[in-house]
This record gives sequence, C-alpha cells and structure tokens, in this order.
Amino acid sequence: MIEKFQEWYQNRHDFARRWKEENPDGKVVGYFCTYVPEEILYAANILPVRILGGHEPPALATPHVFDMWCPFCRDCLSQGLAGKYDYLDGVMIAQSCLHVRQAFGAWQVHVPTPWSYYLCMPNAVRSPRSRPFFAGELADFKKAVEDWAGKPITDEDLDRGIDILNTNRRLMKQVYELRKEENPPITGTEAMTMVWASQLVDKREHSLLVEELLRDLPNRKLDRDPGVRLMIVGSENDDRPFMEMVESIGGTFVIDDHCTGSRYFWDEVVPNENRIQAIADRYCDRVPCPTKDFGQEDWERKRFPHILNLARDYRVQGAVLIQQKFCDPHECDIPSLRRYLEGNGIPCYFLEFEVTVPVGQFRIRVEAFIEQITAEELFE
Repeated sequence: MIEKFQEWYQNRHDFARRWKEENPDGKVVGYFCTYVPEEILYAANILPVRILGGHEPPALATPHVFDMWCPFCRDCLSQGLAGKYDYLDGVMIAQSCLHVRQAFGAWQVHVPTPWSYYLCMPNAVRSPRSRPFFAGELADFKKAVEDWAGKPITDEDLDRGIDILNTNRRLMKQVYELRKEENPPITGTEAMTMVWASQLVDKREHSLLVEELLRDLPNRKLDRDPGVRLMIVGSENDDRPFMEMVESIGGTFVIDDHCTGSRYFWDEVVPNENRIQAIADRYCDRVPCPTKDFGQEDWERKRFPHILNLARDYRVQGAVLIQQKFCDPHECDIPSLRRYLEGNGIPCYFLEFEVTVPVGQFRIRVEAFIEQITAEELFE
C-alpha cells in the first residue's frame, strides 16, 4: 500500500490524465500554493493538482524568471514550458511569495492553459480583518468557478468538498500520530510521500488507501534502528532521495513542518452555516508559512510556538532546517527559528537546497550532526 503512494507521486501526470478520461464532465486545475481552497474546486467536480517541480535543471525558465530566484519556482515553470502539464484545464495561485507568483505569471503568458485565476490571499493572516476580507475573495472565486464550469455550486456541493478535504486531513493526522511511537511503524520518507501523493491525486481515492493502511499500520514492525529522532522544517520539500539518505545513516524524521508535509493538512474546516466563511477561517487560521505569520506586535504569532509544540510532542532530538536557495521567506525566517528552537533545547542544523544538487554532499554533514546529538546525550 505504501508503494502505491510512491507510484502516485512518481506517475502524477498519468493519474490526472486517467481521471479526466473517467470524469468527462470534470476538469483538472493545477495550483501553485497550498493556500488554494481545494474545497471549492472539489465542490465543482474539479480535480486540484499541485504543480511540483521535476528536480531537473530548470533551463527553460531562464528567459522568464531570474536565475537568482528560488529553484523550486523555476523548476515548476520549466515543467510547464516542457509540456508536462498539458492536460490542465486551468491553473491558479493563492497569493504566495513573489517568486512563485512570477512563475504563475509567466505560466499564464507562455504555457497554453484555457483558464487561470489569481486568488488574493491576505498576507497578514493574523489580522482580525483577514477573515472577512478573504471570505469576500472566496465568494468571487466561487462565482468565477461557477461561470467557468457552467453550473452553480450549492451549499450541498460545498459540504461535500469540505468533507472530502476534512476526511483526508483527519486520516493523515492519524498516520502522523503513529510517528510518536518509540519505533515508528512508518518512516518520515514514507509519511511525507503520502502527503505529496495527496496533493496530486483524487483525495477520495487517497483517503480510501489511507484507511486501508491504518488498519495494518499499528502492527507494522520495521526492521531498523530508528536512531536519532529528527524534525525537518523549511521550504517546500519533496526531495525523497535526501529523506531516504538521512534515514539510512542513523536518524528518523518523526515530524515535519512543510507545505508538502504536516502544514498542508493539519487544520480542518470548522462547520459553519456560512460555508464560504468557514473555508476562509480555515485558511486564515491554519498553521502559517513564513509569508503569512507576521504583523503588529499585539497580533498573536502562531508559527514558532506550533513548531516547538510539534518538537516536544514527537520527542525530537534535533531539527534539520532546510531552505530552497534564494527562498526569501524562509531565509528571513530560519535564523530566528533556529535561535528559538535552540533556546528551547532543540539542536538545529541548516542546509541550503537546489533542486538538482546531489544528496551525497549533504551526507557527511548530516552524519556529523547526528553524531553530535548522540555524543551530547551520552555525556548528559
């Protein structure tokens, strides 16, 4: 079953093409950022598919996005320019970082896609004005989807979309709960592969497979020493070879904070008679990324305390902080986060990623970090 998630991740385009054949009345929309409200898309029988890079040299993006901008956004655009996403009926973004927004803008101009939408997601989500503002933006988005799809989205449709997403979020949290065990029955690489797959396939199929896996997972015994309990935090991360490498040299990622990991599914939509407001509340209140968690001094900050609580709940012994090269939001975030975690007794190690950098150069550095944690705990 776990291999099926890996198959979905690797063959993401095949799944979407097959889905279109099996759902002739449906559409497929690619999205750049996890602040996109998938509930509304599912309500309209639209399959949302996250646009991810191929971990290939993004040479095709060079004329359209500065080379000094993050390699992830350039890789995503390059995949589109190469025709890898030629099955998309639409493409959209919820306001994210400047680099991803530039990739989306270039996609609109240079990658033939019938429909596109820019959703104005507020940056200062901790502001009390963010919820009513975003609800208004979602009402406009819902109307645009209705006009494009040629049919109304009813409250029953929205309830269905909310249930599809909440069910999947609830199931994935159950999987992550099992990672708290002394010897987790699932590795960090496997767990995050499940999250990657959930962003690429129909959530209903994904949830059925997760339910099946959860029946067997508590009794699964891995023939490996879990070693040092690690947390991984930072920029978008679907770098499976890196995860596998770390978990082969004496560590296990027991928890993560990524938009391709726990941050994606951690919070549910709380039912409300006003469905659009309920969805808006969820995306404003969810665990924020560094582009969102800022504002006036009297606004409650959420990101750092949440990460520390995860580290404590999962008994983390060390944190690996990663940043896509030139990723401005995380580049500004990580120094403060490192001081915050180390000030609370969580040792940290920083790595800067490129989408095509071989993992070998990281091996000796991570080994040294793991050995340092082990040695310090022996002498305590």
